[in-house]
Amino acid sequence: MRKGQYTFVTGFLILPVALYLVFVIWPYIQTFGYSLTDWQGQSQDFSFVGLDNYVALAKDDVFLGAVWHNILYLVFVPVVTILLALFFAFMLNAGGRSKAGGVAGVAGSKFYKIVYFFPQVLSLAILAVLFGAVYRSDSGGMLNGLLMKIGLVDQDQPVEWLNEPNYVLWALLAVVVWHGVGFYLVLFSAAMQSIPRDIYEAALIDGAGRAQSFFRITLPLLWDSVQTAWVYLGIVAMDMFILVSTMTAPGGEFGGGPDHHSEVMSTVMMRNFLIFGKSGYACAMGVVMLLLTLILSVVTLRATRRERLEF
Repeated sequence: MRKGQYTFVTGFLILPVALYLVFVIWPYIQTFGYSLTDWQGQSQDFSFVGLDNYVALAKDDVFLGAVWHNILYLVFVPVVTILLALFFAFMLNAGGRSKAGGVAGVAGSKFYKIVYFFPQVLSLAILAVLFGAVYRSDSGGMLNGLLMKIGLVDQDQPVEWLNEPNYVLWALLAVVVWHGVGFYLVLFSAAMQSIPRDIYEAALIDGAGRAQSFFRITLPLLWDSVQTAWVYLGIVAMDMFILVSTMTAPGGEFGGGPDHHSEVMSTVMMRNFLIFGKSGYACAMGVVMLLLTLILSVVTLRATRRERLEF
């Protein structure tokens, strides 16, 4: 770097770095500091309690249950969303045949892309209202009404999708997947546009079917995009606050019902912070969430790392 460029670069960086330190890094440090106190949120008087909040967390059945629910989402949200998005992206870009016998998307692929992306333009609050109607626990609910029409559900005993402990997590999972598939379909479709058609056509001439083209060509060449999607969806799975707090039956404030069977870490944290006045304790939960998210990101990036394929 030539003389004088250090000053120029430093001048450009100093303000954004300072803003980042003040508005991003400092709140994390401040949260960790509060997690070591018995701070109650509104008063500035608090005492240092060391690691007591973290010890209490390890014995908190509600929080531990919430951690387990987040882990379940962590497993199923990325897997189901990415598999569906990859499958649809492949079918829309290379699942059909052109009139000349080459590789093309299935008929109507441009229209399907718009349809699949549509859920992504809806906010989570609208999704909560929409699926609240879908999961209604009477014959007026779309899902119950359909199942009653075909005779799979008794009209006198409708399914309580959001009030039944065995169903509520899966009902919320379906909403997240429905919302996310369209976005990652577009992401994977954009990445597939960079794959030369010659590769697919050469495989087609060699007798490769759609399944072989998908697993031997598409998936390896899209691995970087899949890796990125996995990290983002993992972060979504570690949150889930809006859907749980708005859709689940009240197991207290911020949802989590029935009887804490849909609790996630963020709802437990917000309840302790704003309702119970245990702000220091809630800060400890926030620190645990931060650490788990960081560990998740590092493990995912390292576990899915592989040699980049050039084409």
